[in-house]
Amino acid sequence: MRCVAHAFASLLFLGVVTGFTISASAEEFYPEPRPSDGSSVKEHVRRARRARDAGRLAEAQAAYKAALEALVAAPGSARERAEIAGELGLCELALGRYTDAAEHLDFSLHQREAPPPAQERRFDEGRRKAATYVATLILAVDPPDAEVLVDGRAIGRTARTYKLFLEPGHHMVRARAPGREEALHQLRAVAAAEHEITMQLPRTVAGSSRQAAAPAPAPSSTAPTAHAQPPGPWASWPGTLRIAGIGLTTATASFGALFMIHARSADGDLDEHNRKLDELGVTSWACRDPSPPATCSELARLRRQRDQFAALGTALMVASGVIGAATVASFFTDLAFNRAEPTSARVAFSPVAAPQQVGLVAYGTW
Repeated sequence: MRCVAHAFASLLFLGVVTGFTISASAEEFYPEPRPSDGSSVKEHVRRARRARDAGRLAEAQAAYKAALEALVAAPGSARERAEIAGELGLCELALGRYTDAAEHLDFSLHQREAPPPAQERRFDEGRRKAATYVATLILAVDPPDAEVLVDGRAIGRTARTYKLFLEPGHHMVRARAPGREEALHQLRAVAAAEHEITMQLPRTVAGSSRQAAAPAPAPSSTAPTAHAQPPGPWASWPGTLRIAGIGLTTATASFGALFMIHARSADGDLDEHNRKLDELGVTSWACRDPSPPATCSELARLRRQRDQFAALGTALMVASGVIGAATVASFFTDLAFNRAEPTSARVAFSPVAAPQQVGLVAYGTW
């Protein structure tokens, strides 16, 4: 009996040791299965739905966000991303987080596979409601790989065109890329409005500053060194006088022609008054009588006005000719003190004045 008990105890001990050894080997070669990423996404979604149905929107928003992040780590179907992003956006809309809500709802509605029609209508209605609280920015960037920052925060992705949702107010948009100049744009975002910005980053000139700082090469010893002399104090005055002469010639010719036109107009008025006197039977000798008619004073005034205008016009036209001739002569003889030879330029100006037009004709070579 004692031998049987001893044998049974030995067998039991062997079975325990053997069982422990087998269990350890199974755990080593076949580890306990962990929840996969897909299982994690489903668990987050179930927890989010329970919290949403219970009215715990903050908890539901956090669970939907965790599900969306887990889905990005383990890509699923586009429809699944659309459903989770849309439900997340609706939770954010209910919590008053309009910028995040508009972004997630817009992301949901632009997936390759749309969610079921009932969900899609809910998401679209939520996006329109969120858009009334935020500003929409359509941003085009060249080059497309430039880093974009809004108010100092990087967007975290690169694209040629961005659709961003911003809180109403002032924002600073910045774009930068290696080998490019930075671009800045200040934006005043308006709620329920859409803004469009195009930012182009020009290439920086490589080595421009290095070339500017490099010293100029020394001249060859065989070539004579030319020292540039600074221009004298009178180097530019002939040109200034010529410009002034041209302007003065034009001005005097213009005023002279204007006075000549007035003189001709006054002469016409004088002839008209003389014709009226002839029609009344009054001769020009009647104005020399001791008691002339009243119209004679008007005739005298018109005659004086005509003579004054004619004299002024003639004087100004003569002055214009003199100034113009002097200006033309200055082009044939260079009067600059720092020159020893006449200038090679040959040009002539001739003022032209007529009752209906005034001008200056220039001819020659430059």
